Amino acid sequence: KMPFPDFEALLTNATYSILFDEQVIPRDNNKFVPIENILQSFSQSNNFSTDITVTQTLFSSAVFKGIGASQIYYDLAKADLHSTVSKTVLSVQKTFYGVLFLKESLEITKASFENLKLNLKDTKALYNEGIVSEFDLLTVEVFVENMRPVVLDMENKLKTAKDGLKLVLGVDQGEEIDVIGSFTYQTYDISNEEGLIEEALKSNYDLQTLELKKQVDEAFVELDVSEYWPNVAAFGQYAFNGSSDDWKFNTYSSATIGLNFTINLWQGNRTSNAVQQSTITYQQTEEQVKQLKDYTLLNVKSKIQDLKTVQSIIDVQNKNVEVAERSYQIAKVRYKEGVGSQLELQTADLALKQARLNRIQSIYSYLTTRYELEQILGRTNPEYFSSFDKLDD
Repeated sequence: KMPFPDFEALLTNATYSILFDEQVIPRDNNKFVPIENILQSFSQSNNFSTDITVTQTLFSSAVFKGIGASQIYYDLAKADLHSTVSKTVLSVQKTFYGVLFLKESLEITKASFENLKLNLKDTKALYNEGIVSEFDLLTVEVFVENMRPVVLDMENKLKTAKDGLKLVLGVDQGEEIDVIGSFTYQTYDISNEEGLIEEALKSNYDLQTLELKKQVDEAFVELDVSEYWPNVAAFGQYAFNGSSDDWKFNTYSSATIGLNFTINLWQGNRTSNAVQQSTITYQQTEEQVKQLKDYTLLNVKSKIQDLKTVQSIIDVQNKNVEVAERSYQIAKVRYKEGVGSQLELQTADLALKQARLNRIQSIYSYLTTRYELEQILGRTNPEYFSSFDKLDD
């Protein structure tokens, strides 16, 4: 309640005033009641009110564009995941074959070391028989001791490479691992250069990701432009109310339906600035796509040329290893028969070791280059994506 003039007194005074003025009754000023402020309430003691409002957007460019952009953004995230998985697979492949290369290099070096130790044993026997000089014996001993740190260095490099593989695989550094496999050379069809370039421009994971990013940027431009458009929504409202002083409510209801139309007349150039900024971002991404296409094309051509070069070298090196093995056997026999020199034997052994190392080095380069080309072409085995794609189901 709040203090207000006594409305009952006002009404009484007004009534008497009319009656007096119309001479219905004789004037008697004693009939007038004094006007005082009293506490009054203009509502009933008990009230309730309920209402339900339903709104349905009929047209909102931002909403419709946002729904389409969300699907593109999902595709972008998925393509980016595939690109990351593909690069991880390539990293594992290269690291694995790097370990295998060092393992076989160590075996070749150890084989050469064993040849030197056998040669030292034979030289000691020949020296005791007076067939070779002390100089030859000392020369072989020097060769043996010079080879020992080479073997140790190769073992350390192999251990470091294995630690790198454990890091790539996420294996604890305290665990012992080993690789099983061999360098198998198989020719790879790279005759259709134009076809490979076309495949790379279509299936390269980085290109797919960037193309989708361009679509997302374009969608953001459209979202910003949509701020210029109005929003239209239908609405409906139902209200139910009641009031009473004695809990016997007098109730009433009402219903309203209509359309709500809103449009931004001016936002201080905020919309135009946003459109300009998103357009610049789109143009930057478009330029990045062009540059990546040029880089991909150049990279495919470079890998194809590298494979052709290594292919021609491997064929020659296979024959070179056979020649070096034969040369070493001849030098070994000549030395035992006393017609060959220690220098001749060591030269043949060094040539054999180098020929074997050159061959596996070339095969290693061929395999890693091939895997790099396949990654550029988007040929990563789909099985590597399956565990991630199951999350979509």
